[in-house]
Amino acid sequence: MAVKNQTPIVTTAEMREIERRADHVANPTYAQMMRNAGQAAARVIFDQIRRSPRFNPRAPSETRVLVLCGKGNNGGDGLACAKELARLGVMPQIYMLVVNARRTPSPITDYVRATLKDLIADGIYIDGVEASGEGRLQRLGDLWSLLLRADVVVDALLGSGVSRPIEGDLRDILNEVANVRDMLRVDRLPLLVALDGVSGMNFDTGEIDVAVVPADLTITFHAPKRGHYSYPAAAACGELVVVDIGIGTHRRDDDAAPVDLPVPTAMLADDALVAPLLPVRLKNANKGTHGRPLVIGGCDDFVGAPALSATAAYRAGAGVVTLAVPMSVKAIAAVVIREATFITLHESPGAMTPESVPVITRWMSISGNRAPVLMGPGMSQAETAGEFVFQFLQAVGADLEGRLVVDADGLNLLAKRDNWHELLPPRTVLTPHDGEMSRLTRTSLRDVQRDHIGIALRYAAEWGHVVLLKGPHTVIAAPEGRAVVMPFANPAMATAGTGDVLAGCILGMLSQGVKPFDAAVCGAYLHGRAGERWRATHGEAGMLAGDLLQYLPELLRDVAAS
Repeated sequence: MAVKNQTPIVTTAEMREIERRADHVANPTYAQMMRNAGQAAARVIFDQIRRSPRFNPRAPSETRVLVLCGKGNNGGDGLACAKELARLGVMPQIYMLVVNARRTPSPITDYVRATLKDLIADGIYIDGVEASGEGRLQRLGDLWSLLLRADVVVDALLGSGVSRPIEGDLRDILNEVANVRDMLRVDRLPLLVALDGVSGMNFDTGEIDVAVVPADLTITFHAPKRGHYSYPAAAACGELVVVDIGIGTHRRDDDAAPVDLPVPTAMLADDALVAPLLPVRLKNANKGTHGRPLVIGGCDDFVGAPALSATAAYRAGAGVVTLAVPMSVKAIAAVVIREATFITLHESPGAMTPESVPVITRWMSISGNRAPVLMGPGMSQAETAGEFVFQFLQAVGADLEGRLVVDADGLNLLAKRDNWHELLPPRTVLTPHDGEMSRLTRTSLRDVQRDHIGIALRYAAEWGHVVLLKGPHTVIAAPEGRAVVMPFANPAMATAGTGDVLAGCILGMLSQGVKPFDAAVCGAYLHGRAGERWRATHGEAGMLAGDLLQYLPELLRDVAAS
């Protein structure tokens, strides 16, 4: 199978280093990258103008595009974009925060000066405010009238360098954009396009300034940044388009050594990344070939959770799934999932007790089963369930290395103990949502939510386990410092039981010999793709977790064949 190009997700530091190394060998230079970025962005905007119903039947030459340019490199991208739009037949207007030509000379400012000169020669309208703020009120009045007439507004004010609250002229400009958007009718709102990212977003954590104006479309360069897949910035960026700016892995002289670009920490999940990780089904397989995983969970108040997980494991390809559940759960689960086998556990009252630990370990010993275990779905937070968890972990020890998934109440019960991560066998897969992650890390919910990718990477390394941090754009982080981010942000999946299905998908992958990190990536990707397939037919509300199950086999087929 040919491996297609995969999409990295970079930090600002990684992107700066990529640009520095490319410039160092002139492949391309900084000025060429700026030109390429502006030209690529202009072509995306021009395509939007030609294809979008909101602009038809107006010709591109009649479309009013206003480009807002800041004083940094992002403003240079905006000028390059304006120049290319003019070449394509769209006569843009430019509003500049400062006069870029006064900056200290460099290859980039030389390019900006030349671009400004060309734009002026082409008769492009250029307005703006001086850095001193002199004549500011009159100039902002000019901006108001420009915004009222614009069909497209391009935000090229501030790139990835934001490190403090936005203030001064830049804040006033963004406020003007927000005010105009608030007063216009929906059918008159301009299309707001951000270059690289909306002005005021943190490109690493996804935090945004209060002055941020959400975009309809974000055009980012070379690779998406972490902030594009972290909230609240992910919601403020609108549709995300990644464009090539010519950064290659080879020097311009083909005989020279290749350019050694840094390897990004995070990658975006797609078919190309996931397909090689999926297990292969053998022609002579039997039910034991693809594993005999065990699901431990359930209580009389949460009967359905372990059954959902077990069914998902089957749908993901597991051979024989066993449920270890209390008697009150078994009576119902056996009707729901007829294909499962069962271990009946002691309960008091309606939740499992530590007396059940020898029952499970004896079964594992007699069966010679080295298949993976999922612990937690519907387990409850009863004290007896907590004692069960810790006695079970003491009994199995490191024997379950790389074969344990802990989800839901299993995580909540662990979080009640100090140094809980030391009790787990190495490379356990943990699947917390934000609230559970907050309890596990004993940090605030806000601290967890402010940097999903960074938090997942930090604690995966600290704990020595695979961390799957659930939510929009779920993150899977490995202890050695790599992460994969899911491309899915699907509100239809905000419903009870979808996490149980996810845990079962991961268990099904583990049971077929997929390694823990890869199993978490495959399970999360199939789960997210199933949600997208349901949403395409039914919309963004009304999903039942069990609705996802029917799509898993066909997605296994489709992704493997991609």
